[in-house]
Amino acid sequence: MRLPVALVQLDATDDVDANITTAATLAAEAAAGGARLVALPEYLQFRGPDEGFRASARPIPGPHTEAFSEVARGHDAWILVGSLAETSGDDARPHNTSVLIAPDGSITATYRKIHLFDVAVDVGPVDTESARVTAGEATVVADVDGVALGLSICYDLRFPELYRSLALAGAEVLTVPANFTERTGRDHWEVLLRARAIENGAWVLAPSQIGGPPGAPAFGRSMIVDPWGTVVAQAPDRVGIIRADVETDRVAAVRRQIPVLANRRPAAYR
Repeated sequence: MRLPVALVQLDATDDVDANITTAATLAAEAAAGGARLVALPEYLQFRGPDEGFRASARPIPGPHTEAFSEVARGHDAWILVGSLAETSGDDARPHNTSVLIAPDGSITATYRKIHLFDVAVDVGPVDTESARVTAGEATVVADVDGVALGLSICYDLRFPELYRSLALAGAEVLTVPANFTERTGRDHWEVLLRARAIENGAWVLAPSQIGGPPGAPAFGRSMIVDPWGTVVAQAPDRVGIIRADVETDRVAAVRRQIPVLANRRPAAYR
């Protein structure tokens, strides 16, 4: 199975309408260029102060997903809206939600970020994402033209047990839309993405933000990694689009040669 994919790298600001317009325009460009699946990064509707993030939250489906549904319908493509602020039962803490939209414009899957970025890095980012986001509680594997897609968001990348559970549930492709910080990204981003690909024998699609608010730059370097851990496409340090063909035969071949999923011994791990 061959699935042409494109990742969009963005530099979202605190202007919600402009961010949605830019993201939808680039998604349309990516789809028009032949991508069957277009993936966008985390926090695409707003980057800025917490109060602005909370104010930007909307229901899903809703006004922030409709622009991407129009792109999907207009170009007969799947769109992964990397993440949006989704209203929850707590006005102070919306969900951080990834949305998969089918070619007919319908929403076929939503994933609410499970692991929240509560960190304090020396000479680096300090954040408490849990103060502005309600965590999700469920893993999600979705079907895209017969390809099993495991959904995740940014900080999830540091929790290999999540990706192993997705692979065991059948995921052949792992998506990691991100707003990865520059300070951690320069040392950890590629290493972690390649590790998740290698240890699960899966493709990894990681569209990222770049730039960002003063004092909180994002690393960028959106990346497509194959199941052997080879980086097959990487974005330069600017807004743009990268492309590759995801081949599920490659997943089967790598898992046959190094059958880590089959060779697990979970009884010994207790």
